[in-house]
Amino acid sequence: MTTSTRSATRLVSREITTGETLGEVELSTPDAVASAARRAAHAAPGWAATPAEERAAVADRAAGLLLERVDEAQELLVREGGAIPGKAFFEVHLAAQELRHGARLARDGGPAHPPGDDPGRTAHVTRVPLGVVGVIVPWNFPLLLGMRSVGPALALGNAVVLKPDPHTPLSGGRLFAEVFAQAGLPDGVLQVVHGDAETGSALVRAAQVDMVSFTGSTEVGRDIGAACGRLLKRAVLELGGQNAYVVLDDADVEQAAAAGAWGSFLHQGQICMSARRHLVHRAIAEEYTRALARHAAALRVGDPHREDVQIGPVIDRGRLTAVAAAVEHAVAQGALLVTGGRPRSPYYPPTVLAGVTEHMDVFHTEVFGPVATVTPFTDDADAVRLANTSDHGLTAAVYTGDTARGERLARQLRCGVTHVGDQTVVQDAGLPFGGVGASGNGSGFGGQAALEAFTRWRTLTTSAPPRTYPF
Repeated sequence: MTTSTRSATRLVSREITTGETLGEVELSTPDAVASAARRAAHAAPGWAATPAEERAAVADRAAGLLLERVDEAQELLVREGGAIPGKAFFEVHLAAQELRHGARLARDGGPAHPPGDDPGRTAHVTRVPLGVVGVIVPWNFPLLLGMRSVGPALALGNAVVLKPDPHTPLSGGRLFAEVFAQAGLPDGVLQVVHGDAETGSALVRAAQVDMVSFTGSTEVGRDIGAACGRLLKRAVLELGGQNAYVVLDDADVEQAAAAGAWGSFLHQGQICMSARRHLVHRAIAEEYTRALARHAAALRVGDPHREDVQIGPVIDRGRLTAVAAAVEHAVAQGALLVTGGRPRSPYYPPTVLAGVTEHMDVFHTEVFGPVATVTPFTDDADAVRLANTSDHGLTAAVYTGDTARGERLARQLRCGVTHVGDQTVVQDAGLPFGGVGASGNGSGFGGQAALEAFTRWRTLTTSAPPRTYPF
């Protein structure tokens, strides 16, 4: 169960299930990261001065080229990251949407700023690029989560230094460089560096990097946020999620369970938006648990590159061990193992834990794997209380047949994004996305949020004739 190996100078990407070599890249020392940041800073002014339509055209061409390589990209995501083909296919297309969304932002320029209060002074207020954006992305959706920062940042006139996760250097890094170069992006505007935490730290500290966009664990995000605060750099942090999936008593139980299974087990539950906590009205909790367990047990587990499966491998042995330990600890604390719970390396089966209470660790701690917990609630107020009993606040969902009731409940949930009549794993490049609390520092992706994240205001005023002063 190996995804990558390294020497002193090279990082070798290997297929999760077989260990077969997929390719290799050069590791970046801290000095190499600093050099990449300087090259990006040198290229940034010329790229920022390029007309917005030309920058948008590069992003649009990159989207088209990515889709032309969909089979290659899909295979990389399957073999390097353990995705099932369907997930990989949609990830490629969603990544292309992020590029096209960036192109639209570049062309639109955002809403006009209101005029100033002094009628004798004209003001020209615009949004301008930040300069150099450092992007650090995880392994679970390397193409999509990279493009949602790289696409808008480049289209809006920034240079970018991208660091993919060591598990996915090809789908999360090399592919980016190839597509943008072919699309006509000028030399130096996109730099890709490879390595582990030392490389990421060097990227955050690089003097030429004006902003850091990070997607990953809460623990690492706190460190990056603290470092950026000391250096007075902007940071967009999208971190973990202990997401609540609330099922009301008027819901169709079978439909709700099917949606819940998708939300919990897609990509082996290795998604920040995964439905972790199924909060179910007590009147239907037993029926729902049976239905969810039936859906979980029916999912086919195996090698997604060679078999027709719905659940692929967990990313590495450390993650497999951590998921197994979390389930064992939950059972020791009184949770009921309904289905799953028996790992077969490199796979962990879809697992349902019932009887989970707010006093158990698994209720509060993110298990980044295919594990769904079920907790009953008594009424809507109790559901809101349980959902908000978490330090995290990324996504949530309310499944109900009564839209108005669902929206009333959803507005009380402390999180960045809530879906009514759906599950928690929903992606739309045109809508703001981001979490609060331990899940991040607010929306930095999607819609106008991306424009706000990757540009800053610049104000130029003109007084004609020039003003005079008494001293």
